Amino acid sequence: MALDLSDKNKLKEDALLYHSQKPYGKTSTTITKPCDSQLDLSLAYTPGVAEPVRAIADNPATANLYTNKANLVAVITDGTAILGLGNLGALASKPVMEGKAVLFKKFGHIDVFDIEINSANTEDFIKTVKNISPTFGGINLEDIAAPACFEIEKRLIDELDIPVFHDDQHGTAIITVAGLLNALEIQNKKIEDVKIVCIGAGAAAISTMNLIMEFGAKLENIRMIDRTGVIREGRTGLDQYKSKFIIKTDDATLKDAMVGSDVMIGLSAPDIVDKQMIKSMNSEPVIFALSNPDPEIHPKKILQARDDAIIGTGRSDFPNQVNNVLGFPFIFRGALDAKAKCINIQMKKAAVLGLQKLTKQPVPQEVIDAYDGEKIEFSKNYIIPKPVDPRLLEYVAEAVKQAAIDSGVANI
Repeated sequence: MALDLSDKNKLKEDALLYHSQKPYGKTSTTITKPCDSQLDLSLAYTPGVAEPVRAIADNPATANLYTNKANLVAVITDGTAILGLGNLGALASKPVMEGKAVLFKKFGHIDVFDIEINSANTEDFIKTVKNISPTFGGINLEDIAAPACFEIEKRLIDELDIPVFHDDQHGTAIITVAGLLNALEIQNKKIEDVKIVCIGAGAAAISTMNLIMEFGAKLENIRMIDRTGVIREGRTGLDQYKSKFIIKTDDATLKDAMVGSDVMIGLSAPDIVDKQMIKSMNSEPVIFALSNPDPEIHPKKILQARDDAIIGTGRSDFPNQVNNVLGFPFIFRGALDAKAKCINIQMKKAAVLGLQKLTKQPVPQEVIDAYDGEKIEFSKNYIIPKPVDPRLLEYVAEAVKQAAIDSGVANI
């Protein structure tokens, strides 16, 4: 049964009931070895446990063989940018981090400890993560406000020898770019030619534009828009991350930028785009209104303005949902299977291409059945795979693993 997002009171009641039924929360731990006999207990703990301890002390790489490290990811946050809710603190972020753990396990078969760090100090955060990193095979950073998230991720990538991945940045970017490349193919447009309007200049927006340029988009064709307007020559007070997107243009406002554009990617706030702006775009545009749950402009308004657009949102009740669950479980699966030291640009691009390729394959019946038998094939209403598609492990995780090997960051 589809969830009625319009009934806020019912949604609140159902969500609180769902989380509060015993056992509380959404995750638990389980034992993976027999512990029924005296021998079992002697092997699991003392004296038998001394043998893997000695082995790991002699060769740290054997921790991947004798412990759960090789399949264990930490989902870590400081709660400064919680899932559209803002800075509500570390403890309030825990339901989201548990939810992330559920998705890792469900789709990537990866174990997770969620860790909420009660400090918004960048140095304290980095030090804490570094100190606990020996426990894990990978680190997934989550819901950390910009610009601190950029510094935190860069430092941890440089200073740790396991994959570190800020999903709010790169997960969003990978899914968005995969969908965009497919949409442009359908619209018969080339990435290097299109004018792109990016509404928002936070972590997700900056990462998405960086990745789009890796696939051929030109900086001079991008209009990145923050609360002040288009990031362009003459603007002052821009940090190093926004400054990369300074261009020479007469476009000053969102309304200006939308005129003659081919692509709109919204990663900002609800209801800031109107129908006239949509009408001012070029023919056959691609419009991703990804603010969630309420997009920058409702799809119904887009369709009232024109009928030639390909539309994507962050919502499950419209076609072309840009959903990070299509990315992070399979990206980490591939990285863990390769025992990669990092998640590099080659691995990110491989994930994009894997998603792009999978969308064009015939859809299995089990996926069609999960969507009430609707016709699903590569088209304006199907430019990215469905989250329940079991082939994501094959197409994305395997592509990421191979890219890790090919780029020299694998340890297998």
